[in-house]
Amino acid sequence: MPPEPDDRVLRFGCVQRVVHRTTACLMLICLVTAACLYLGPLAQLVGRRHIVAAVHEWSGISLPLPTLLGLIHPSFRADLQRLNRFAVYDRQWLRAVRRRRTSPQARPAGKFNAGQKIFAGWIAGAVVVMMLTGLLMWFSGALPAISRTSAIFVHDWLAWMITAVIIGHVRKAHKDPEARLGMRSGYVSAPWAVRNHPRWQPEREMEITRKTSLTGRCSIIPLRSRGLPMRGGDAASDRGR
Repeated sequence: MPPEPDDRVLRFGCVQRVVHRTTACLMLICLVTAACLYLGPLAQLVGRRHIVAAVHEWSGISLPLPTLLGLIHPSFRADLQRLNRFAVYDRQWLRAVRRRRTSPQARPAGKFNAGQKIFAGWIAGAVVVMMLTGLLMWFSGALPAISRTSAIFVHDWLAWMITAVIIGHVRKAHKDPEARLGMRSGYVSAPWAVRNHPRWQPEREMEITRKTSLTGRCSIIPLRSRGLPMRGGDAASDRGR
C-alpha cells in the first residue's frame, strides 16, 4: 500500500528511476540472449542465431549508456558519490550481517547500506570486464597478447556469476515491498526510511518530482521536512571519516 502524501519522502528522482529501469532492461536482454546463444535447447528453439548474437552484442555495448547519460543530472551524481563512499557505520552494518543481527540499531545505513554499495561497485566492474572480453571476442586479434579462448573463458564464467548475483538482487528486492515502491514511484514512507536508513537525511536533499502528469517534465523544489530525526547524514558522515 503506498504511503500517505504527508508521510512519504522522496528516495529516487525521475532520473535515477529511468537509469535503473533502462539498465535493468538492457541487462535482461543480455542475459536472455546469452542463454539463447549458450544453451543448446534454447538455441534450437529460438533459431536465427546471427540476429540473437547481434542483439546480445549491441545491448551489451549499450549497458553503460544510461549511467553515462544520468551523470548529466546532479542528483544522480550525488547518489553515485554516496555509493562510492564507505563510512564507519557501513563496516558496522557488515559486522551485523555476519553476526545475523537484524535490528535497525545494529545495521545503521545512510541512503544506501553497505550491501547496496558493494553490489553497485561489483556490478559496475563486472559490466566493464564483460564489455572488454566481449569486444575481444567480437574483434579477434585486436589484442594479440590475449587469446580469444581466454576472453571466452572469462566472459562465460563472469556471465554465470552476474546471473547469480542478479537473482539474489531480485530476491532481496522481492522481500521488501517498500523498497520496490521507492524504485517505482520514487517515494517511501518516513517510518521505513527511519527504520532501514537512519543515517539518511532526505530533508536536506532537493526533491525531484514530476511537475504535472500532462507534461511529464521534472522540476526541482525544496523537500519539506518530514519529521525525520536529525542524525549524521551521508555526506557529513563520509567527509568526517
